[in-house]
Amino acid sequence: MPPRQSSESSRVKAAVSDAYPSMRASILEGQIPPGTRINIDAVSRSLGVSQTPVREALQRLEGDNLVVYSPGRGYSTTPLLDLAELRSLFEFRLLVEPWAARSAAVDRLANPAGALGNELAAFRSAMQSAGDRRQDLVAHDARFHDTILAASGNNIVRHAFAQTHCHLHTFRLYPADVDGAITVAEHSAIREAIQACEPEQAEAAMAEHIRNSFGRFAQAFSGNSALLPLEDGGPRGRHIVK
Repeated sequence: MPPRQSSESSRVKAAVSDAYPSMRASILEGQIPPGTRINIDAVSRSLGVSQTPVREALQRLEGDNLVVYSPGRGYSTTPLLDLAELRSLFEFRLLVEPWAARSAAVDRLANPAGALGNELAAFRSAMQSAGDRRQDLVAHDARFHDTILAASGNNIVRHAFAQTHCHLHTFRLYPADVDGAITVAEHSAIREAIQACEPEQAEAAMAEHIRNSFGRFAQAFSGNSALLPLEDGGPRGRHIVK
């Protein structure tokens, strides 16, 4: 009996490992629109798996804040960020990430320039292949920024940032910089400043990258009278980096 249970558990885990990335990609790419109720039976049939791995995948997606569970309704995809939420998210990033980049630009073994260089090289290689470029860009962006946050040595800040799931939500909003060229250029500038152990330059490069990113993703709200550049968004936006 135990070997049979172990075999069944292995099959479920294998099915979850297939269902989760497939469902995640469908949500990020808008194939499952925001606010859509998830029909577990339909998803299991489309993926060719039982409902059990689909349910487990949904629990993981709930942890990513990509789906929400409501009693009596089941799982639905989360709505997109609105403009106020997008601004708040990027203001938080301006508080945290320039500081992290500055902290990482140190002349000691904790300097993450080598790891950042490897990440950029791997991403450039991936973008030349025939893979899913949008998924590759989301994954690269998350790894690059997490590497810098990890180098700061402050796990509380790193965990708080991870809980925002900012990369998943912003890339759902607007297909900004699909080929990754702008992101690579801005990430390279941050990496070079960190490698050179120039804390002020690293801080400034990160702040510029975040402001530029906000502008790209905010294009989803073009024509909105409340849309202003991030640095002009009030007292928090003006003083956040200093």
